[in-house]
Amino acid sequence: MNDSLSPALAALADPTRRAILDRLRAGEASAGTLAAPFDISQPAISRHLKVMTGAGLVTHRRDGTRRMFRLAPHRLAEIDAWLDAYRAVLEANYQRLDALLAKDD
Repeated sequence: MNDSLSPALAALADPTRRAILDRLRAGEASAGTLAAPFDISQPAISRHLKVMTGAGLVTHRRDGTRRMFRLAPHRLAEIDAWLDAYRAVLEANYQRLDALLAKDD
């Protein structure tokens, strides 16, 4: 298994981090903007962003005194590719089950 996915999958286990990623689908945003809908402190949001940056899920750049965050599609594509193998196995299982059920009719 590609162990580089472990930090990303661990980061995705947290619902606040998934909500932050959902917000970033709309485009780049500052930490303050990302923190606005949550009832947690700015340092807590910064810790979440640090975990997601370390996991390769988001990247950031400086814009004056602000850090602007955006999705890192490369890591999300790696997760999707890993899941594709399981999708293929499940699809094959469903097709075999459909064939068995059709044979009984």
